[in-house]
Amino acid sequence: MASWSEFAADEPRLADGIRVLMQQYGPGFGYLATVRADGGPRVHPVSPVITDEGLFCFIIDSPKRRDLERDGRYALHSFPPEESDDEAYVAGHAHPVTDQARVARLAARAGAASQVDWRLFEFTVDVAMLSRRDTGSAGGPGEGCGRPAVQVWLDPHADDRPADLTPVVPQTRPARRGRRDVHRSAA
Repeated sequence: MASWSEFAADEPRLADGIRVLMQQYGPGFGYLATVRADGGPRVHPVSPVITDEGLFCFIIDSPKRRDLERDGRYALHSFPPEESDDEAYVAGHAHPVTDQARVARLAARAGAASQVDWRLFEFTVDVAMLSRRDTGSAGGPGEGCGRPAVQVWLDPHADDRPADLTPVVPQTRPARRGRRDVHRSAA
């Protein structure tokens, strides 16, 4: 499980593209998917915080927080931009941050209200994906803005994880660790 900082050091352009989409409206904005107690998915809007230290979320007392406390698996997807079909996605595991100095530093930076019952979680990155549409060729109605260019990064140390926890990502050629550039038609 790579930290956001490790991922960003390995693939700075990809990390920057994901950060830009997650923070396109100022503070972070995206959809967080967690795993309910019955194994089903749950999706919530959140405000991720991306710094040089990592990828974080302040989570109030809620079903999503209980999901993360019980089963830390998550997926985070960017909010769609108004002018394109570009998208960003990261998935991995969420871990509560217990270092109070770090919590206070990030709370001050993000403007997290101290009177609210929230907990800070750091999100590791097992897989990261950025999809951008080629704006040079127009598609037909409902087809977006042309061919997507998809970049996928898999944690190169993921071989340490059990096979049943290996992330599933769309592929058009044999899997390999590290960065992949995949181009697909909009069909």
